[in-house]
Amino acid sequence: MAQLELFSHPGPGVRYRAGLCSTAALGLLLLWALTYLPPLLVAYRSQGLWLKQSTYMEQPTVQFQYEVLLVAMTGADPGSFLAWSTFPAFNHLQEDQLRVPLISRMSTFVMQSMAFIQSSSPIPGSQLYVNGDLKLHQRQSLSHCGVDIRYNVSVINGTSPFASDYDLTNIIAAYQDRNVTTVLSDSNPVWLVGRAADAPFVINATIRYPVEVILYQPGFWEMIKFAWIQYVSILLIFLWVFDRIKIFVFQNQVLTTIPVLPVSSYKQHQS
Repeated sequence: MAQLELFSHPGPGVRYRAGLCSTAALGLLLLWALTYLPPLLVAYRSQGLWLKQSTYMEQPTVQFQYEVLLVAMTGADPGSFLAWSTFPAFNHLQEDQLRVPLISRMSTFVMQSMAFIQSSSPIPGSQLYVNGDLKLHQRQSLSHCGVDIRYNVSVINGTSPFASDYDLTNIIAAYQDRNVTTVLSDSNPVWLVGRAADAPFVINATIRYPVEVILYQPGFWEMIKFAWIQYVSILLIFLWVFDRIKIFVFQNQVLTTIPVLPVSSYKQHQS
């Protein structure tokens, strides 16, 4: 039967040979499996082998859409309100409740999303001041590549002739069905009083766009890189341990093999 070199000692240069179906060959195969497979299991059981989600930070690029829907309650009666919007179809439905305000444009908006501002007071006011961060809220991870235009549509259907499409309850419910939304956080609305009879009511809103932490689904090569780092870091320990085990096994003939000395050592022994 042909003899195969199963192991060579890195120090003295002794090579150990045995048959392909010998006990030594089977034992070496078992040692190989114990060296390379357990690191894979250890990496998998410790927080998972594959990178399932990841994050990165990005400053949004902002462009305001100049779309507003304003409803102001003037009393306890549900019919006591004033309204205005940038949607002509909605304004046409309001009849006597329509009021056209003066708008000071102070900020911009990055996507077709919504900043919801709500405040009330029993005291007549002159100004509503709002200052907050428009934060991104994700219910699912974004893709790692490509262009996602799922929500590149207006929050309000400004061409609809139906009053239900301008109802705030329906608008907010449809908006919250999205997997990616924005929320105006820490707005701290301040109701200012002392308005003259002929002075307009002012809504002063300062909206900030902070650096966002984006949650995304990693691509194939990023997952492989993350898994490879975990596996190799554990494998190096197993390689060192089982290399010492193989040296002990073959030097002490725990598994029967045929040692082959290097030529220089053999000549020295003969002399």
